[in-house]
Order: sequence, then structure tokens, then C-alpha cells
Amino acid sequence: MSLFGDFNKICETVALTVCPLVGRPEGIEPECYSRNIEIAGTLIFQPATIIIHVIALVMTTIMIYHIKSKYTAVGRKEIVMFFYLYMMVTFIELLLVSGIIPAASNVYPYFVAGHIGLITATFWCLLLNGFVGFQFAEDGTPLSLWSIRISSVVVFLAVFGLSFATFTKAAGFDPLRPLALWIVLYVFNGAALAIYFVLQIVLVLNTLDDRWPLGDILFGISFYVIGQVILYLFSVKICDTAKHYIDGLFFGTICTLLGVMMVYKYWDSITKEDLEFSVGSKQNVWEVKELLEDDQVYSNYNSNYPPPPLPQGGFTGYQQPQSGYNNTYPQQQYGGY
Repeated sequence: MSLFGDFNKICETVALTVCPLVGRPEGIEPECYSRNIEIAGTLIFQPATIIIHVIALVMTTIMIYHIKSKYTAVGRKEIVMFFYLYMMVTFIELLLVSGIIPAASNVYPYFVAGHIGLITATFWCLLLNGFVGFQFAEDGTPLSLWSIRISSVVVFLAVFGLSFATFTKAAGFDPLRPLALWIVLYVFNGAALAIYFVLQIVLVLNTLDDRWPLGDILFGISFYVIGQVILYLFSVKICDTAKHYIDGLFFGTICTLLGVMMVYKYWDSITKEDLEFSVGSKQNVWEVKELLEDDQVYSNYNSNYPPPPLPQGGFTGYQQPQSGYNNTYPQQQYGGY
């Protein structure tokens, strides 16, 4: 059981990026970790986890593309910041976990400090996105966007400074007793996630008729919690059982990705966009509907004479002359969505 503020037990279980820099003068090595492979004379650590990181980068790119394609969806510009931050966290973690940036290099503390800062900024950005649906500030406005951007940058810089000061024994911080860093990683970030979760439940229950989005957010938080349990409690057992091919970091990364994907699914399920501005397949649906309406107009004529050509344009209220046609022909409207 890990003590409050203590990285020793945590780092003995799982190989976190922070472990070579805290706890002991020489860092902390886990009891069991995934074996490495050699590629072109370079040792690559955690190869299975790296594959998941690459998949996460691809999936995040796809999610960002779909978010940007929903031009009129509520909170589109706000939520996409969260996915950009998650992508940056994933990329830097890939560099650190794989050993591309070795733990013995001089730049390693800078990258780890940046990694921790980005993780905290990502949780902070997600928390602020939880308030977007309540419309305290209208989504898409400079107030809404820049409040998230500026505050996220401030959080990143503050945590980066705290982390680097801890690693270098600056400003009274000590890597052997990194209490402040532990609080940021586990208390602050955990509280941000919990508050976001509660906010979304309140939002769905109070403002939406559909309750299905609750399933998305419940799945998302469940995936994340399961990943953390596997990461911190069962990593050594998984590593021993799999004969060092994978460890808890592999499953933790998968579950985090699934949790992020459910955040996207939840946001997509609670947002609507104006169909007048929709693109792609939705536009094709409207075109087919228009053709069906035109066919219906022609079928209403009961005459041996061909009907006059349909008017072009977007006006409404067009009425056919009654001479030469059945008097029962109803008034038809065309054009305009």
C-alpha cells in the first residue's frame, strides 16, 4: 500500500516516467517491467505499449477530424482543445517510455516536467469543458475559448515549474520527498476528473430528455478507473504472468485511450448541429428527400397532359393553375429546407 505523498511503492510496481527522478538518489526501478527490443542498434523499451501509443495518436486524429466537421455543434472548439492536449501527452509519453529520450540524458527532467504539466493541463481542460454545457459563457466566444486556453497554459507552466524544481532541488523542493508533486498528480487531477463526472451527470439529468449519454460517461470513467487499478495494483502480476512481454502500463494505456474515446462519444451524443450547415453524408440524405418530394408532386397529377416544369429556387407557396387538371389538386410547396 502506497503512503500519501510517497512514490516508492508506486514506482516499485509500475515504470512511470517520473520514477528515475524521485524517491531515491538513483531513482526507483520497478520489480518487473516489459522487456526491451533492439532496433538498428537502439534499445526500445515497452514495445507493446508503444504500439498502443501510436494507435492512440491515430484515433485522436480521427476524433479531432470528426469534431471539426460538426461545424455548429455546441462546445466544438472547446472540446477539441482537450484532444489536442491528450495527443501531446501521448506523444511525449511515447518518447519517454520507449527510451528514445534516455533517463540518463540531461534533457530527461525537462521532458518529464513537461509531461506532468501537460497531464495536469489536460485534466484541467476537461474540467472546464464540463462547464461549457451550462452556458456560463456562450460556447465559441472569445471569453469561453481564451479562458480555457490561458488557464490551461497557466496550469501547465505552474506544474512544469513545480516538477522541475522538485527534480533539481530548487526553491526548497526535494526529489526524495516530492509531496507537492504527488498531490498534483493524484489529488488535483483526480478531483478535476471527479468534478467533471458529476457535472455531466447533472447536465444530462437536468437538461436532456435522453438518458443514453449517461452510459457513455459511465463507460468512460469505468475504463479509466479499471486502467488505473490494473496499472497500480496488478502490474507486477501481469508482468510475471506474461513473462515480461507486457506489464500494467500496456493495459493502463489501453484503458486510458478507451476512456478518452468515450469522452468523445459522450460529447457527440449530447451535441446537435444545424442540419442546414451539415456536410458529407447528411447532405446526401437531404438531397434524396428532396427528390422523393418532387416525385410525390408529379404523382398527384391525374391527367393525360404532362405537368408543367417545377419552379427553380427556394420560394414557397407555389400553386398550380387549376385549368386542365383535376380540381382536387392540392396546393404544393417547393424549395427551401
